[in-house]
Amino acid sequence: MSDAPIILQVEDREEDVYLLQRALQRANLSATVHVATDGQDAIDYLAGHGRYADRRQFPLPYLVLLDLKLPLVMGLDVLGWVRSQPALRRLIIIVLSSSIHEADVQRAYELGANAFLVKPSDMNTLADMCQALKHFWLTYNQPPARPKRRD
Repeated sequence: MSDAPIILQVEDREEDVYLLQRALQRANLSATVHVATDGQDAIDYLAGHGRYADRRQFPLPYLVLLDLKLPLVMGLDVLGWVRSQPALRRLIIIVLSSSIHEADVQRAYELGANAFLVKPSDMNTLADMCQALKHFWLTYNQPPARPKRRD
């Protein structure tokens, strides 16, 4: 497995998945991106349930980019679930949403989001945002120690 950081993108819109992956490439961010297409899929991935049980194939991510408006389980509910799991409490979760509603921002931080970003509407701004993510979260940020993997 490579040393590239693992990012879990929780996003139900295919075009947003594609745009983010293009923006990550433009920002020269070498990361392995796994995609969960709904809130329940994200919970299953993070819990290692079902098809995500193989942690060699689906390792815990370094950070999660979480949309709010998701099928099955909404993003804020995913965030609340993650923060209730002792092994996942320190996971870096960045809300990446089209929502600019103050109530969503407030609730996300109350539930333990590390950051709340509004999805940019153009590729240049999205690439710039990815560059900032790369520098702050993947280069300069010093995360807490991760629990040892059980195989």
